[in-house]
Amino acid sequence: MNAVALPAHVLSGTDLSAALRAGIYRLISREEVINKINVFPVPDGDTGTNLALTLQAVLTTLRGNPDAHAGQTLTRIADAALDGARGNSGAILAQFLLGLGDRAGHLAELTVEGFADAVSGGASNARESLAEPREGTILTVLTDFAAAVAREVREHGVRDFPSLFRAALATAQTSLEATRDQLETLRRANVVDAGAMGFVELVAGMSGYLDTGVVPDDDAPIDLIHDETSAAGQEEDLEYRYCTECMITGDGIDRRKLREEASTLGANLVVAGTHRKVRLHLHLNEPQRLFELAARFGEVSREKADDMQRQQEMAHHESRRQVAVVTDSAADLPDSVMEALDIHMVPVRVHFGAHSYLDKISLSPEQFFHELATNPQHPKTSLLPPGDFRRAFEFLGSHYRAVVYVGLTARVSGTFQSAETAAGRARTNARIVAVDSGTAALGQGLVVMRAAEVAAAGGDADEVRDAAIAARRRTRTWGCLVTLEFAVRGGRVPRWIKTLADLLQLTPILAVHADGSVGIGGVLFGRANPYHRFGRFLRRRLDPGKRWRIGVGHANTPEGAALVRDAIVAGLIGADVQPVIPLGTALGVHGGPGCVVVAVQELDASASTR
Repeated sequence: MNAVALPAHVLSGTDLSAALRAGIYRLISREEVINKINVFPVPDGDTGTNLALTLQAVLTTLRGNPDAHAGQTLTRIADAALDGARGNSGAILAQFLLGLGDRAGHLAELTVEGFADAVSGGASNARESLAEPREGTILTVLTDFAAAVAREVREHGVRDFPSLFRAALATAQTSLEATRDQLETLRRANVVDAGAMGFVELVAGMSGYLDTGVVPDDDAPIDLIHDETSAAGQEEDLEYRYCTECMITGDGIDRRKLREEASTLGANLVVAGTHRKVRLHLHLNEPQRLFELAARFGEVSREKADDMQRQQEMAHHESRRQVAVVTDSAADLPDSVMEALDIHMVPVRVHFGAHSYLDKISLSPEQFFHELATNPQHPKTSLLPPGDFRRAFEFLGSHYRAVVYVGLTARVSGTFQSAETAAGRARTNARIVAVDSGTAALGQGLVVMRAAEVAAAGGDADEVRDAAIAARRRTRTWGCLVTLEFAVRGGRVPRWIKTLADLLQLTPILAVHADGSVGIGGVLFGRANPYHRFGRFLRRRLDPGKRWRIGVGHANTPEGAALVRDAIVAGLIGADVQPVIPLGTALGVHGGPGCVVVAVQELDASASTR
């Protein structure tokens, strides 16, 4: 921490940067506290994480050499906030900052008069971003703060920033406390609005800097306040399941028309941004509908869809366990198992040419295989950015003592490395542990499942990690390929191998090897009755004297999957056979329509069967 002398009557860009950094540090330190009181509009416990990540983007642009021009600083932070905006409150706050930049972007220094005008414009800007403004939220506190600033300057004659912020902060704190009674949801839970609290903490940090001149060092760690209390509110049935967001870039984006059309799709719409760049936020049940609408207005990027139903379940389940288990969408598991064991999933992005989808959220397995069969462009998956994992880790870390991520084999993707990077950067009091599953698809799912069972039984982070590692050693994954066309398209198999297999009428078997790599693991001679023969091929590799957990997934061939399952379990006593499910993209992209994938896991004595 450094203390600097402050001019009382004007703020340069350097002063403004230091004040904002102090405010952001204070807000981030209270991320967990804010998450715990998040009950509106949905009790999903992530507002603190969303605000922290929104302002982390601002903090990144402020570090280093600050711009002495106050207006240019405001413009930079507004743009950074829009790029980094997460959640309802993050988008509203970004729109508020954009309003500040619009009003004061030309000012080299901020006077109290100029600041009063800027925050008034910011509050109006924030209100205009919502299709249905609600009082008793961050919007109310923003408005009251702006009104207090204007009143102190124009009626009370305040001319120095420390006094101005102290007075306006007091008003904002009173306004925050009043939110407790302005919304029925908040009144029932006896809490203030989480987004509004985040804004007040930001202002309090800035006010503290203006009073003391103490500014945090750029590399100073942020001491997070740990909150042992349970999440406020209670689970509720949601009309809309997904909190969906994306960025739209283009020329002359018609925000009014975009707002009108998007408002018909769901609720809690926020349209933040400019005519060149818009952050779109909406709660709805079919995220792809919002992405398709957005694509009509410009280029779409940064798609996100959080499952609020799952989030609120996790936010209110700390009493059942201390460790959260999270995986990526390369893992294939029945929905019933995901829900029963509280397994959290971070979706991979799948691209067919210019069209982008969120795996298993805006693109179902059935839709994926239809596209794979009919689209001339072979799909690609983009590496999950560390920010996606970081958001999941910080959210879960505010509700659990530890988070164990079980990821796609590092031999075929950089996803696991991305998660490790995020684990190292996540700001949370919780311990974050990353485990390479060494496999994919159904195999990865079974490893995740075993880890989640140990977590559900009360295991700590080490026990959950060790269970995943042990399960990895006991899990094998194979796939029956009725064609090699898609493995060739994806570069997994050379064209000459397909030619040879076709010539000799071979049915190749895809395998995840012991080192985590994926390749050909055998063949069936002939192409008649491939599914029954594939099941018998696997059955010969299973010791009937051992206990096995078996998962089967199919690429639009449920009948074939049933034949494989029946052939495998014949003669196996006490096998834990999971429901047959549609195959995901991890191995489905190589197998193509007609592929059946099987994973088997030898169960130890402590493993339960479901």
